[in-house]
Amino acid sequence: MEGDNKVMQAFQKSFVQVQSILEQNRILINEINQNHESKLPDNLGRNVGLIRELNNNIRRVVDLYAELSSSFARSVDSEGDSAGAIRSDTRPGQKRSRAI
Repeated sequence: MEGDNKVMQAFQKSFVQVQSILEQNRILINEINQNHESKLPDNLGRNVGLIRELNNNIRRVVDLYAELSSSFARSVDSEGDSAGAIRSDTRPGQKRSRAI
């Protein structure tokens, strides 16, 4: 059960990070929109850096979700192993067939 607690803490930490980044993105998008609407050359030039920052934030969110997915898969695998579960013959990316 201690492992479950650590996994949940890791998930919570990652979700808090994602929420923080998404909030930053919301602010960036608002500023980008305001700069675009102003049509002032300095503001439009500033948007280049803001859009770059936004793209980097999106990459960070994707990376965090990928880490979450891997962590979740590992925790499920380790739970199955510790419970003596029989592993499926399916490989990653392969769909299981089920009776209809």
